[in-house]
Amino acid sequence: MVLGRIAGIPVVLAYSWFIIAAFTVIVYGPILQRNQPGLGLGAFAVAFAYAVLLLLSVLAHELAHALTAKVYHWPTEKIVLNLWGGHTQFESFTASPGRSVVVAMAGPAANFVLAGGGWLVLAAADPSGVAGILTNIFVWANLLIGLFNVLPGLPLDGGRLVESAVWKATGSQEKGTIAAGWGGRIIVIALAVWFLALPLLSGGSPDLTLVLITALVGSFLWMGASASIQQARLRGRLHLIDAAALAEPAVGLPGTATVADVLAVAPAGTPAVVLVGPDRRPVAVVDPEAVASVPADLAASTPVSAVSYALADGGYVPEWSRGQELVQYLAQLKGLEYAVIDADGIVTGLLRQAVVISAITGKGAGRGRNVGRKR
Repeated sequence: MVLGRIAGIPVVLAYSWFIIAAFTVIVYGPILQRNQPGLGLGAFAVAFAYAVLLLLSVLAHELAHALTAKVYHWPTEKIVLNLWGGHTQFESFTASPGRSVVVAMAGPAANFVLAGGGWLVLAAADPSGVAGILTNIFVWANLLIGLFNVLPGLPLDGGRLVESAVWKATGSQEKGTIAAGWGGRIIVIALAVWFLALPLLSGGSPDLTLVLITALVGSFLWMGASASIQQARLRGRLHLIDAAALAEPAVGLPGTATVADVLAVAPAGTPAVVLVGPDRRPVAVVDPEAVASVPADLAASTPVSAVSYALADGGYVPEWSRGQELVQYLAQLKGLEYAVIDADGIVTGLLRQAVVISAITGKGAGRGRNVGRKR
């Protein structure tokens, strides 16, 4: 649900937010009703207002990230408010340890400012009734959001402090992200020990509400930390993504060629054969198994189009393409194979998606110029 734009930044409310809103009403409604009997059923409306105040506090937090990032010309795609709180989604930008910390800490700082403002209202006006309840909730909510987010582990903002410190010390952002991701996992373990294990060890039983909250928050943190670690490991392998190095040798033939022409340049199925159109752009790949099935006496009269399959539109890359730029481009294509061309537009190789994935993940046997083609 697009709520609108603030400073040109789209603000989106995910439907999952209504889950946490319902949870807040169900858990805190009865507590307010018990502590404030005069509210009656209105206690549940106040609990819903509590959920809305949390939403606004998270929005202020994320907006602080986005507006601070604008100072460094980091383009913000959108702010998303959801079950887990929210996140600010940026487009591509170049970060540095110092700027990363400033943008990250802007969020908790905004919550501390809001908590301070609410405390001043309490001190000056001393509101009572529903106004007093909501003001107190507003102060504590922002204070807790700010404190929680400065904990030293991803995906929390404090994790960026750890990431930046290790990044600065080692020169590797990936190492910093992995360290901060493990920091996030340690926080989950600490929360579980504090709210679940200690009550059990002391002979008591954990509060059911705290168990639910710990499970919800812990699962969010663990998944976010694990995702950060995985992404850092993948980023650390991006230097291996090189079109020229990963492609298997290939030659180009015009679309007017015959099977006999294919056999002349690739008698044993290698190198791969890529067909090019009148404009010299790669358009198809010859299937060596289909070529082998053509009788020898028909090879000269069988058009190559009969033994080939089309490449996806734009399914070719310069042989100097590499890294994140290459991965992002290939991710936009529908095909599984891509022709590789040199500076003159001549086909020099054939790059397969499976090989790129293997290089990124480190799983599976890579295939390219150095290892030959696998049958």
